[in-house]
Amino acid sequence: MTVRYAGRPPRSSTDVKAAPRSIDTWSTSLVATFVTDPDALASVLPPPLAPTETPIVKVGISTVELGHGMGPIGAGTFAVSARHGDRTGYYPLLMPMTTEQAVVSGREIYGEPKKLAKISLDVEGEQLCATVARMGTSIIEITGTIGDDLPLPVGGESLDFYFKFLRDPAGGGLDDDAWLVYCTREGETRRHRRVTGTLELRDSKFDPVADFPVLSEPAITLSERSSKQQGSLVERVPAATILPFIHQRYDDLIATVKAQ
Repeated sequence: MTVRYAGRPPRSSTDVKAAPRSIDTWSTSLVATFVTDPDALASVLPPPLAPTETPIVKVGISTVELGHGMGPIGAGTFAVSARHGDRTGYYPLLMPMTTEQAVVSGREIYGEPKKLAKISLDVEGEQLCATVARMGTSIIEITGTIGDDLPLPVGGESLDFYFKFLRDPAGGGLDDDAWLVYCTREGETRRHRRVTGTLELRDSKFDPVADFPVLSEPAITLSERSSKQQGSLVERVPAATILPFIHQRYDDLIATVKAQ
């Protein structure tokens, strides 16, 4: 008799590192960036993160072809530009995903602020429409016309900042100090196109993306790309520093019920 919940021999570090790289993943990625209010951006950054000189918001909506019978999935990001020391990157406030597996692995391993969502990226001819919906609200919508091919982006490393922590089961905040995580990505782009269109951020009690004013014409592109990521624990951050910001990661259902 085989009991599949029984203990298993630990996997080697070589196997663990090789597993994600054994899947050839390509995504169709729609990205919009815009300048926002500097005070709004600064207010959402937990120390030791600090604002960048130009306050940028990046919105991404993608479909990812995982292959091996596991795809496609929908993925998104809503992130603000940030710096840590002399390193600059993005701090995601929301990473919507369409599958439980994508949410769980990202939150538990990297500390990514992932949540389940409905995501669509529809392209018909030169027209596209992409949406992210959560808790009954379509919070992000990008519509537009696909234009000319752009030069392929120069290869390089991109950086996202995450905070990895767990809440205290006794209700006392966090059960330990948090970790600041660097998530670096390297990849390639096989097509990169300009999009002329509009970005709409809608109000939501659970995902307040609309709090960020759009102060510039959004720059929108549609790309086909593949990437690999690597995470590392960089710095311990006191629990008291992170506590004022943990609502960024969780849907505050209790507060919503009280408000009603």
